Amino acid sequence: MREIFFVTGNYHKFKEISSIFRDSLRSIKIKRVKLRKVEIQSDSLEKIAQFAAEWIINHTNFREPFIIEDAGLFIDELRGFPGPYSHYVYKTIGINGILELMRTSENRNALFKSAIAFWDGNKIVVFSGQVEGTISLEPRGTFGFGFDPIFIPQNTNKTFAEMKMQEKNLYSHRAKATKKLIEYIASNLFLPESTDSTG
Repeated sequence: MREIFFVTGNYHKFKEISSIFRDSLRSIKIKRVKLRKVEIQSDSLEKIAQFAAEWIINHTNFREPFIIEDAGLFIDELRGFPGPYSHYVYKTIGINGILELMRTSENRNALFKSAIAFWDGNKIVVFSGQVEGTISLEPRGTFGFGFDPIFIPQNTNKTFAEMKMQEKNLYSHRAKATKKLIEYIASNLFLPESTDSTG
């Protein structure tokens, strides 16, 4: 295996994940592919990613190794909303809608979570990552995408949108899930020397 396809229409996600692979496992090239996929409604990102991967295997002829990633912003004050519905909420009420819902909230704690389902040609394995943080009072920054302008990861004073991609990858939920995937691939599918331990 020398290529893994990332099933996504989101170029920003593709850039983040492929960058981590370049830094940590250069023997694998990540390629983006658009395939029809079906998602279930669930409170679990892991179940959503797993089902989407299973649907592709069972309903298409695509058999190359691939990954699917699902992510969500879980806000304490809103009882975990928007969570797995983050993409829909971003398209409908957007960043300003979330800030309006939290206009009088003192508790601004939140989690960004990511789940990656990996089909290696034989089985599906799911990897998760999360980062704690807070919701800013206003949008800040011009990098990133989605809710990045209002999420401040723990131990920083910047929103994700104020960080360039390499800095965001030091903290992000997506980076943490991707690094678990890379560790799995390096341990199970490749010799140890094929990894770059400096990444």
